[in-house]
Amino acid sequence: MAVMDKQKRKTQAGAIGAVVFGSDQGLVGQFNEVVADYAVKTLATLPGQPQVWAVGERVQAHLADEGLPLGGFFPVPNSVKAITPLVGQILLECEARRSQGEIAALHLFYNRPTSRRVYTPINHRLLPLDETWRSGLATLPWPTGNLPEVISSTKATLRALIHEYLFVSLFRACAESLASENASRLTAMQRAEKNIDELLEDLNRRFHQLRQRGIDEELFDVISGFEALGKNTIPRNPV
Repeated sequence: MAVMDKQKRKTQAGAIGAVVFGSDQGLVGQFNEVVADYAVKTLATLPGQPQVWAVGERVQAHLADEGLPLGGFFPVPNSVKAITPLVGQILLECEARRSQGEIAALHLFYNRPTSRRVYTPINHRLLPLDETWRSGLATLPWPTGNLPEVISSTKATLRALIHEYLFVSLFRACAESLASENASRLTAMQRAEKNIDELLEDLNRRFHQLRQRGIDEELFDVISGFEALGKNTIPRNPV
């Protein structure tokens, strides 16, 4: 009964759009596993059926293994300049789905760097706009004595501001995900380099041990042969 009620609440709440940022390439440690697991656990607690867009082949595979319905796929940008076209594609896709009533909310899941080598998964609800956040903005005093002037209609201006907010939020999420990916890859490479150095040190130690053992065996053979020759030599009779 509880399961049926939970499923009913999800259906009534509408679908939840989720964009999960991961990586296309490997050598990033647990980067994709961390953000994918976090997205799966978070979406399971939210009312509404999830519809997921994956940014990156690696994270897409993890999300598919978890059984999440994938609504689309985007490749990871290979440079900072490539972030802007990606954000535009995501906004167009999400706006099309919202206009058709397929999604009622939009969440972003990505890894945010907390230090040079550490990151943490983040969930940012992009739409609908947070009511507490909007109320806080409304209470802020205007920073200057000049009142703002709206050239076009108020509705068009508000729409443009919201569009810029969505663009900046997506751009920041993608940039922070790329920074976390590079930090994770650097950490993985340094860990691999350390393992290689330790392996080389162990192999060199074993090589010297085997070499020393071979030298010792050769010396023992020479000494044993010399002693055997000494014992087998017949002393000459004195004249």
